[in-house]
Amino acid sequence: MKNVSDVELRLLRIFVTVADAGGFAAAQAALNLGASTVSTQMAQLERRLGARLCERGRSGFWLTEKGRTVYDAARRLLDAVEAFRGEASTLDARLAGDLRVGFLDATAGDPGAPVIPALRRFGGRDHRVHLHLTVDTPPMLEKLLLDGRLDLAVGSFPRRVPGLTYTPLYPERHRFYCGAGHRLFDAPDTLDLLAEIRRERLITRGYWNLSDLTRLGLSEASAAATVDAMEAQAILVLSGGYLGFLPVHYAAGWVAEGRLRALLPEILQYDAPFEIVTRKGVTVSRAAQMLIQDLQASRTHPPATPPA
Repeated sequence: MKNVSDVELRLLRIFVTVADAGGFAAAQAALNLGASTVSTQMAQLERRLGARLCERGRSGFWLTEKGRTVYDAARRLLDAVEAFRGEASTLDARLAGDLRVGFLDATAGDPGAPVIPALRRFGGRDHRVHLHLTVDTPPMLEKLLLDGRLDLAVGSFPRRVPGLTYTPLYPERHRFYCGAGHRLFDAPDTLDLLAEIRRERLITRGYWNLSDLTRLGLSEASAAATVDAMEAQAILVLSGGYLGFLPVHYAAGWVAEGRLRALLPEILQYDAPFEIVTRKGVTVSRAAQMLIQDLQASRTHPPATPPA
């Protein structure tokens, strides 16, 4: 591997994540990759290097002597790449370079979110930054950060991935909704309604690890549908055949039109903590630092406490 390409940098990032996690299985969640994919890409890196990097079996996972050497070198290389990107952007007195930011879907309409005001602040700065905005699920945003393909992400993340830093930003209020045409749409908000809800087709978000249903005291078997995007959740609820949580700001327009109704809003509601996420141990670029400052300066609500 005399010349290191983008492909090899990606393979080295995967290897470092596997080593940090202590094995292939433990790294799957951090990488958002299946076991076979992790194994295939590790084998590809070993072929390119012509060396066995790790051993795994019943006795556990460990790096070979050459694997430890490659790990230390890869760490220095990846840190140097990130440092170069950050320093290169400061050569001009103005902010410059590429800034890659990730967001969750269905957040633009939240009047309490600092994202739009922060981007307005950032746009008012004297800069030549080329923005790349990505909208994806929490696990995919985390993977893109670990791969070095995002500088920062803003969203609600139900878990903590090794190698990432999470900084509280603001809360997003969610309530439990029913669509017009559903048999519970006109039901009174009494405690008996909760028992009726448990009999209905319910939606869970895959990345929330069933916490949506746990709030109702239900098990995994109670989910009738699983989605990874808020738009998909809204479609199912609006169909009148399913019940599920939605952000209050996102549902507001349909509520005003009489197409959605929040059930037991005083009981079935929670605040999703939104956070700024960056790679741990890597100095972010000056442009990313400025956007983080603008996000924090633009928030109007204190950050929510992450759920236990």
